[in-house]
Amino acid sequence: MKKTVILLTLVLISSIGFAQKGKVSSATALKESGSLDKALETIELAVDPGNEKANKSIPWPKTWEVRGDIYQAIFQSTDENFKKLAEDPLTEALKSYKKAVELDEKGKFEKSLMIKLTFLQQDLSNQAVDAFNNEDYKLALQSFEQRLEINEISILKVDNPDLIDTVIIFNAGLAAYNAQDYEKAIKYYSDVAKYGYNEGRTYLLIASAYKLQEDTVNALSNLQEGFQIYPEDNDLLTEMISIYLQTNKRDEAMKYLNVAIEQDPGNPQFYFAQGSLFDNLGRTEDAISSYEKAIEIDETYFNSYFNLGALYFNKGVEQHEVALQVPANENEKYEEEIGKCDQWWDKALPHMEKCNELLEPQDIDDVTKRSVYETLKNLYYRMIPRDETKWKAKYDEMTSLLSNM
Repeated sequence: MKKTVILLTLVLISSIGFAQKGKVSSATALKESGSLDKALETIELAVDPGNEKANKSIPWPKTWEVRGDIYQAIFQSTDENFKKLAEDPLTEALKSYKKAVELDEKGKFEKSLMIKLTFLQQDLSNQAVDAFNNEDYKLALQSFEQRLEINEISILKVDNPDLIDTVIIFNAGLAAYNAQDYEKAIKYYSDVAKYGYNEGRTYLLIASAYKLQEDTVNALSNLQEGFQIYPEDNDLLTEMISIYLQTNKRDEAMKYLNVAIEQDPGNPQFYFAQGSLFDNLGRTEDAISSYEKAIEIDETYFNSYFNLGALYFNKGVEQHEVALQVPANENEKYEEEIGKCDQWWDKALPHMEKCNELLEPQDIDDVTKRSVYETLKNLYYRMIPRDETKWKAKYDEMTSLLSNM
């Protein structure tokens, strides 16, 4: 009698186990029939540790594979009611497939899992691109990172152990950068820079991420590293020069400016930057020469006209201070010194008038516009004694423009 009882107990336990595995089959059938809500409800019972009947289905790899299938189907569904079943279905799908791989010690489900993980990668890519385009950069980053995570799963890595998915790594960097996660951005950009991906542009992005963290030391270090590898990349060179100028490292700035001009003598920006540096060093004649060279290359280069006009105007103001120091009884000397002011202002005028011509076509900002109008107003005022009819009208025009800003 005892043997019969034991046998019946074993049969009963075995039946419960098969019943739970049967739920996995039922969940698959429900998914295939389009009943994703019922399929999800069924598969969750099969993986619920609080469900005493799930002790056979929880350690079964097929259970987790089917769970991954269902969550992936929820993501792919166009039915909004089904989409609401899970907040982050692809994350759940990935967790499920990873669990299935972990449990599948004999490799019985390896082929089907490889196929499903490959399709999951495509879904994650689609989600990442959509999220990025919708400016949900955190979700885009998560999705790209999950794609990279799949590459590291053993059953996929075995066939391609040396795979470096530079496109996805770079895109993860872009998403991190836009999500303002600059540490991750630097990590991913640095990873692909080692393989030459996007050449100098990647080093520029690394430097930009460091700059946004107010770390110009590492920004410069990476730009220098990039420039050593890509010495013909003028964007790297320009960014290095910009940082040197911003950090007042004039010798380094001048050194790289000379390199830049040698590599690209037709670029007016380099001559303008050189002129600005000379200007700051008090090397007036060199500054004038560089500004004029920029204008020679590009007759519409606003910044050089503006800086050159400002230089001449300020020289006139300085000379005016010199004239005011002449003793009152030395009228002839005073007139001589005042005349020198006019020489500087005469040089400033055509450059500031050219700036005025270029304001609208180049959509110059209001602060710079005001500066142009103020300078011209001052210049026209000083010209009035020469020809009141002509210069007073121009003076009034600038006054009107300023009052309407």
